[in-house]
Amino acid sequence: MRPQRSTEAHQTGDFAELVCSNSLKSESENSAPWLLKQEMRAAGCYLLADADATAVPAGHALAVDRVAFSARVAARLEQHPNITIHREEVVTLDPRAADLTVLATGPLTSKPLTDALQQITGAEHLAFYDSISPIVDASTIDMEKVYFAARWDKGSADYINCPFTKDEYDAFIDALAHAEQAASKEWENLQYFEGCLPIEETARRGRDTLRFGPMKPAGLTDPRTGRWPYAAVQLRCENLRADSYNLVGFQNHLKFGEQARILRMIPGLEHATFLRYGQIHRNTYIHAPSLLTETLQLRAHPGILIAGQLSGVEGYTESIASGMLAGIFAARIAEGESPEPAPRASAHGSLMHYITHAETRRFQPANITFDLLPPLEEDLRRRIRDKKERHRMQCERALAAWQNWLRIAVPAPVGTSA
Repeated sequence: MRPQRSTEAHQTGDFAELVCSNSLKSESENSAPWLLKQEMRAAGCYLLADADATAVPAGHALAVDRVAFSARVAARLEQHPNITIHREEVVTLDPRAADLTVLATGPLTSKPLTDALQQITGAEHLAFYDSISPIVDASTIDMEKVYFAARWDKGSADYINCPFTKDEYDAFIDALAHAEQAASKEWENLQYFEGCLPIEETARRGRDTLRFGPMKPAGLTDPRTGRWPYAAVQLRCENLRADSYNLVGFQNHLKFGEQARILRMIPGLEHATFLRYGQIHRNTYIHAPSLLTETLQLRAHPGILIAGQLSGVEGYTESIASGMLAGIFAARIAEGESPEPAPRASAHGSLMHYITHAETRRFQPANITFDLLPPLEEDLRRRIRDKKERHRMQCERALAAWQNWLRIAVPAPVGTSA
């Protein structure tokens, strides 16, 4: 619907605008995010190919140049002979329509469409509040006070690290405790997603909580001292020009003036220019365990599929994965076939299994983790004590199951259905 109608989080009318961070998570071999991306690469996922093509230095993570990524997605869509783009707001849903509908409206589904979806599902929507991290002009960082490093030396040293002494950290925490928050609308019930808490909310949970969260110094050896700092803020490159960096995990709900004052207490950012301040925005998702099948179809209205964060997954990588699956499932339905759910052993199948079988009263969106994948057999777990080796075996099983599924579920040449 953008740019005719925008949202409280987007800044442009461009396709695939990443509003929170620019990271698609770890590329460390045999990690859960790596596994999910490897499965997508095996399926020929276009969005992941565009992410790989616009990657910026980010240590062992895949992070993208937001503008370049958006431009590639736009060009691909606009040039595709089978895609017609309509820039308008969809405000109604007709479950009786013969056509298939895939809803991929993101965390900021407009109220009229949310109301229409609620009407046909007969279920209450859940909502949590997601966040946006600040971005700083690279030329205004005091490079004499910071250093480049990757945590535990994984990957290349692409992150800028701002080291804190104990006194500097204590002063920062005290400032957060007394900071003035941005006003919330009366109807907003701020129920934050646990995986994306604002820094001031994290700080309220204990004086050292940030030191074990986004300000964790472990593995970030300062080459000037040979030691870890007391705490650290990491900055991740925003674009290929490396002229801006985002503050990793530093989403917040503070007034902009307060952000400018407090964030300039970070060593190296005393004179920083902020290109964007942190924000909180509403994130809507359906109650997937009661509403969705493992093929992302509404149980009561199988001609409507739900993809992306609206389906109950959390994160860019997971949203891309569910969107790719929805495309595969919709293609099979359009061909008059029954869609085959992704295999339980795979990362995709485990993610779909979680959102459609989670305990209904406590359902929250999920990132991909090894906790979602089927565990190894108990006797094997006893014999293999090394967690990394167990994860490697889980990944090996997942990729084998995924390849077998692709041969059945995607009969067209790999890449054309993704």
